[in-house]
Amino acid sequence: MRPDLSPPDPDFFPTLFGKARRSAFHLEMRDGYMADELFAQWLADGRPSPVAADPSDEPWMATVAEAVNRGVKVRRARVVSEPVSAYVAWEHAATQAVNIAAGEAVRWLPRWRASKLTLPGNDFWLFDEETVVWNHFTGDGEWLGVEVTDDPDTAALCAASFASVWALAIDHEDYTI
Repeated sequence: MRPDLSPPDPDFFPTLFGKARRSAFHLEMRDGYMADELFAQWLADGRPSPVAADPSDEPWMATVAEAVNRGVKVRRARVVSEPVSAYVAWEHAATQAVNIAAGEAVRWLPRWRASKLTLPGNDFWLFDEETVVWNHFTGDGEWLGVEVTDDPDTAALCAASFASVWALAIDHEDYTI
């Protein structure tokens, strides 16, 4: 049965990060998400790089920084097609100013290097290798919402999947597009 999805309340992710004790890992596997006006402006400007953090990013960055300051490892791995989509190029250009500035470690895995890996069908967050938050999107990249599970087998699958991607992925500072 398809889950009943809706975007969670604004405190959902800050609460999960606040409860995290050891780790918060995020696996992204899409080549595009719902575009916004910042992305459109970046395209219109001829793709300048790097991208500065937007004021709307500040709450997210504060949430991540607080967790990192408590000793939580925050890692983000992105599985991407090459050549990368315009959206992924924009993410790459913004990663230093947003994700890394907040304290995340970020790696990129070219999709062709992921062919022998077992990966779930959806992007996810994994908190303390116990709680999985599936992110569901439309085909056009619009965020539908989340699905949460504490099922140990699902958490183990996501932990193994993330570890396999992380081991093959390239650190942000070494990944060029």
